[in-house]
Amino acid sequence: MDRSWILRIVLAAALALPAMSVMAAGVGLVKTSKGSVTILRNGKQLPAPVGTSIEAADTIVTGKDGSAGITFVDNSRMALGPGSRLAIDRFDFDQKTHEGRFDSTLKRGTLSAVSGKLAKHSPKAMTVRTRSTILAVRGTEFLVSTR
Repeated sequence: MDRSWILRIVLAAALALPAMSVMAAGVGLVKTSKGSVTILRNGKQLPAPVGTSIEAADTIVTGKDGSAGITFVDNSRMALGPGSRLAIDRFDFDQKTHEGRFDSTLKRGTLSAVSGKLAKHSPKAMTVRTRSTILAVRGTEFLVSTR
């Protein structure tokens, strides 16, 4: 085998490993980010541009001028409006069986969501809490707002 081919294979593998580890650790990705969007993770505030990995226990915060779209590994999609704060309380998902649990808390703002494989497989597996309500997701799309 030609040395240049070996070098290309080694380089491709080296570049793929960090991407795989990010997806292995993350439960989702920021797909859209407009205005002020940050993530609170382990006591630190991090910027959240497109492509940022979302982890279980993260809190996504949008400023008054901000909005964000997140796609989770089960294909659930959530859109946060301006002035929102969403905590990912728990996210467990088995890619093979589609079993798991997805719990989040909308502390303020507006959330629009389309459920993914997890809620379709097990409708009781996804909940969104607010200060006054627990929304148990039974359908595929919902909108919730809290102050």
